[in-house]
Amino acid sequence: MTANAIQNRTIIGASRSKTVGARKSRNDDVIYWTTTGIVCAVMVYSAINFNLPNPLGPMKGAFKHLGLPDYFRIELTVAKALGVLAVLVPMVPRKVKEFAYFGFGLTFISAGIAHFATGDPFFFVIDPLIFFGVLIVSYVYFEKRGQVTAP
Repeated sequence: MTANAIQNRTIIGASRSKTVGARKSRNDDVIYWTTTGIVCAVMVYSAINFNLPNPLGPMKGAFKHLGLPDYFRIELTVAKALGVLAVLVPMVPRKVKEFAYFGFGLTFISAGIAHFATGDPFFFVIDPLIFFGVLIVSYVYFEKRGQVTAP
């Protein structure tokens, strides 16, 4: 093989590698933003719905049913709103974003435990745990992307 052939193979291989890397990066972005969007939508929905005079669906009287004090509803609403902002706003430091991920995880796990402890149907126990799984995927891709700020 001549030096020119080796050089051409190297250049072709490098450009293929860049194309595959760019495609993989786009896929990572899609997975990250999709899962992050789902988690943030769930947090916003629940924060708003808990504070409506007539909550939608089975959330009516949820805090009372779970044996939680009413002031906890307000605390949880504020924490969810701050967490969503922390995850979505580009200038927020990485450590703050990680803290928000932890808080969301704690919220999902606690919701599953609370529903289980009160004897709620299986769906109410598993539902927050499914979203916990989505949160884990979001966090894995947050780390994979090495995200400090959003693009």
